[in-house]
Amino acid sequence: MEKQLHCVNPSRIRKLLESKVATTGVVYLMSRDQRVKDNWAILHAQKVALDNKVPLLVCFNLSEEFLEGTWRHCSFMLKGLEQVSNQLKSLKIPFVILKGECSQNIPKLMDSQSFNYLVSDFSPLKINKMWIESVKENLLAKKKDFYNFDIVDAHNIVPVWVASDKVETGARTIRPKILNHLPEFLVQFPDMVSHSLNTKKILDLHGSDSFEDLKKFDKCDKSVAPVTWIEPGYEAGMKELLNFTNQKLQRFNTDRNDPNLKCISNFSPWLHFGQISAQAVALEILKHGNSNTIKNHKELWKTDPVNSFLEELIVRRELADNFCNYSVSYDTLEGCSGWARLTLNEHKNDKREVVHTLEEFENAKTHDELWNSAQIQMVETGKMHGFLRMYWCKKILEWTSAPEEALKVAIYLNDKYSLDGKDPNGYTGIMWSIAGVHDQGWAERQVFGKIRYMNRQGCDRKFDTKKFISNYPNKAKRLSIK
Repeated sequence: MEKQLHCVNPSRIRKLLESKVATTGVVYLMSRDQRVKDNWAILHAQKVALDNKVPLLVCFNLSEEFLEGTWRHCSFMLKGLEQVSNQLKSLKIPFVILKGECSQNIPKLMDSQSFNYLVSDFSPLKINKMWIESVKENLLAKKKDFYNFDIVDAHNIVPVWVASDKVETGARTIRPKILNHLPEFLVQFPDMVSHSLNTKKILDLHGSDSFEDLKKFDKCDKSVAPVTWIEPGYEAGMKELLNFTNQKLQRFNTDRNDPNLKCISNFSPWLHFGQISAQAVALEILKHGNSNTIKNHKELWKTDPVNSFLEELIVRRELADNFCNYSVSYDTLEGCSGWARLTLNEHKNDKREVVHTLEEFENAKTHDELWNSAQIQMVETGKMHGFLRMYWCKKILEWTSAPEEALKVAIYLNDKYSLDGKDPNGYTGIMWSIAGVHDQGWAERQVFGKIRYMNRQGCDRKFDTKKFISNYPNKAKRLSIK
């Protein structure tokens, strides 16, 4: 007899389609949360299957849109999915990789097995919402009132629709809402169980595509190479979590803004691809706290290392999901506050001391050695230190012809080279730097208007910039800007 799973909190689930027809089989469309362990979406899918005594299969759809990315991203993701495939096989759950149009593939897969219950994980990004809506519409068109379709927020600790129903002003407004809900949602995960309800016919669906087969997609840009300093997958991510808690956590709030001290967690690639769970990370970090952790977070997040880290992992990360979920214009100036649009427009025609082209930015050929080194770090490693990413982004605003152009350049470079590109954190961070999202007006100045300003001298005071530059030297001859 199957071991019964604990129920997933129903507030974590949103029903897009609901049928009174008996459940015949469950498909979990894995998308944003690419892991088996610590995943509320797959736990919900298996619970539905066990309750109804029906088969369960998991699929992943390789879309054309993603394949237009870079091999750096694709290889990291596909290697992680190889591990997912092996873990599911050990649980007697088939894993199928589909290629092409998601809206066509999912209904076709469900019809081929006569399954009528679909579960998928949640993403606030426009492209993901479009996929989900198109799948829903095609299911309705095939057979109305036959399918169930649930969306599960398995990425945020507090589901985005529970934390707030609107775009929040900033961390100060969303923080108390998230903290208020943490006791309900920050709980231990149950384990997946072997799914013996799957017949041999279902198990034979398990994909045979190898990593070598999948890497042959022509639309994937092979010019941006994978990086070697980080290993994809759940086990590597959780190993790094233990390394962080043992080696870096206690100095996180004092050292994290110095790029030379290497005190950042490096979790963002694993979190972006959903290879590890932010909730599992938080539960482990909490073991190193005390009675004041979370309870007095409002007072301690700036001074206590555990609270400092949880502020970034939970509050700031979930604030980014809130922004992208409730603001369809999260990647344009239409998404920023009225005061920011006004001040940027008023200073749009201000004279720039220098204007760089996209090619100069991309090839780290600006007149600023520190900016160039930050760009080189991202191009070579797939990651840029968080403090430098703010400086990097604000200088793009200063050195482009208009704020609209600055947004396009920053998003293009970040999404192309950073392992955590095309992520709510990236879009929100860029909008904070260039368009004042989640910020306030500051002293007015040329080009920036009232957008918060950063300069090289501030970086020099913060850390040893010459040391950082020496670690990422500019290999190309700098341009002579007149």
